[in-house]
Parts: sequence; C-alpha cells; structure tokens
Amino acid sequence: MTSPDLRHHGDVDAAPGLADFAVNVRVPHPPAWLRERLAAALDELGRYPSHLAELRAREAVARRHGRSPDEVLLLNGAAEGFALLPKLAPRRAAIVHPGFTEPEVAFRDAGIPVDHVLLDGDFTLPERVRSDADLTVIGNPTNPTSVLHEARRIKALPGRLVVDEAFMDAVPGEPESLAHDPDVLVLRSLTKTWGLAGLRAGYLLGDPETLARLAHGRPHWPVGSLTLEAITACCEPEALAQSAEFAKQQQRYAEHALEQLQDFVVVAPNGPFLLIRAPRGTRQALRDKGIAVRRCDTFPGLDDTYVRVAIRPPKEFAVFVDALRVVMEELA
Repeated sequence: MTSPDLRHHGDVDAAPGLADFAVNVRVPHPPAWLRERLAAALDELGRYPSHLAELRAREAVARRHGRSPDEVLLLNGAAEGFALLPKLAPRRAAIVHPGFTEPEVAFRDAGIPVDHVLLDGDFTLPERVRSDADLTVIGNPTNPTSVLHEARRIKALPGRLVVDEAFMDAVPGEPESLAHDPDVLVLRSLTKTWGLAGLRAGYLLGDPETLARLAHGRPHWPVGSLTLEAITACCEPEALAQSAEFAKQQQRYAEHALEQLQDFVVVAPNGPFLLIRAPRGTRQALRDKGIAVRRCDTFPGLDDTYVRVAIRPPKEFAVFVDALRVVMEELA
C-alpha cells in the first residue's frame, strides 16, 4: 500500500487563516482576461464538450510547442497524466528524488516496482545514473528543490523518459525544456501560472502511439468544456507573452528572496519556490505565527529540517522573512 505521506501536498499545509507560502500556484486567481474567457464559455455547459473544441485546444498546444495536434493529450491537470503512466507497463520505474510524489504513488498502486534515484548536495543530476529501470520520471524544474536540470543529462537517464515540466514556464526562455523532443513524454500544467488549480488543466506531449495507449480506457468526454477553453486561451500568443513576463517577474522576486534568505536557501531557485534548510521545529513555529510553508519530510531524500516556501512579490514575501527571523531568534 502507498505511504499516506506520499499523498501529502501543499494545500493541506495552507489552512484557512494562514498566510499561504505553502502552495506554489504563482497567482491567487486567474487574470481578468482569462476569467472573461471562461465566463463567456459558461453558456456552453449545457452541451457536451465538442470534438471541435477539443481539436482547437490540441492545435493551440501544438503551435505553442512546435508539435502536431496528434502529439498532444489534454488532461484534467498534470496529475492525471501521472495516473495514466502505469498503462505503459514498465517492468521497473525509476523516480528521481527529491521530487513530486504522485508518479511514485501511481506506479506503486499498480504493483510496479519503483527505484529511487536520490540526489543530494546541490540536487543536480550526475553525468551518469545507474539503474536497470525501463522508465524514468524527473521534474524539471524539480519540485521541491527548484533545480533546473540540463536537458542533456536528462536525456542520458535510463529507459523511457517522462519529464514533469509543470513549472518550466516560470523559467525565462525555458532553456532546458524537452517539450520539442519527440522521444520524451513531457507533462505540462497550466494551473501554476494562471491560477487554475481548482479547474485542473494540463497536457501531455509525446508520440501519437504512446499517447493513444495512455488515452485508451479513459471515459468519453474526459476533459470538460471550461478546461478546453482554458487550455486554448493560455496557449495563444498573447497569453504566452504574459507568461514570459511572469517568468521575468519571478526571476526578480527570486533574486530579492535570495538577498533576504541567503543563509537558509539550499540552491538558487528556478521555479516559483525556494527549498530552505532550517532547524527542526521551524515549520510549526512559523505556523504558530500565522505562516504556512510546505513540509518536506514527505519527499524521499529530505527530512523535517527542510521546508518549501512559495516565492511571492517582495511586499508579501517580507511577511515571511520577518516571521522567519523571529522564529530563528526563538529557536536559537
């Protein structure tokens, strides 16, 4: 049976009434233009999702990544993609950790053996990873370490490759993305940048044969009309320009955060979150002061001396920094 800790996510830590630095969604709600698009689509809810709307969404994703529409599988959030992976029936799967735990949950629940490729130090990939797995999953940038791995090192991992790029659009220029590579399965999420965690919107990129295998057995109309509209809207050129600007803002916020927290940050962040190492008891002490951060002892390879902190605009982030300083004085 899967360990219940592997199903722990930041939304559990972010209880009502706490300042939320635990959930790594980059904006609290969809921007006005996206809300208007979704509101306009409400009149279509009396009809089943149409093939035309589904095709429009796949075409928008394909244009965004220089792929063909038959290389796109639309999802109810990237997490659904992980749940589909056991259909590939690997003999043994390898998961690069510390990393997002849902892939491991899916494989273990399907009875597929899982190996851990544990990284430490600066949490970057070595030149060579030894494993006899025939499928490997890695996040890039990785949650919760915020490390951006070199594409060439990812390509050297054993077996079929699955790359979780849920936070890649937070990286200016997306330099290490493999979304264009036909030999790699790439998962993308739209919930982080556009404040759509409650809607669930994502997609898989891969070769048509593999995507057909993953899609086999899904229920009819697997993706709802609002999600189709969101995917289409967020992959259009105007939205991509805004996403690029978000990424630049994120970089500036990260630089500001590093200046404030250089004694605690484990590695320079590439995603919209920081991995921080602090004394045991820090998370609970922050919680007692009204600050929620993501516990990290549920990630293989980390313990309760680590916390993940969402990067917010400087004025908001100052609240966390002030609370952390007080906590450090108290724990000392």
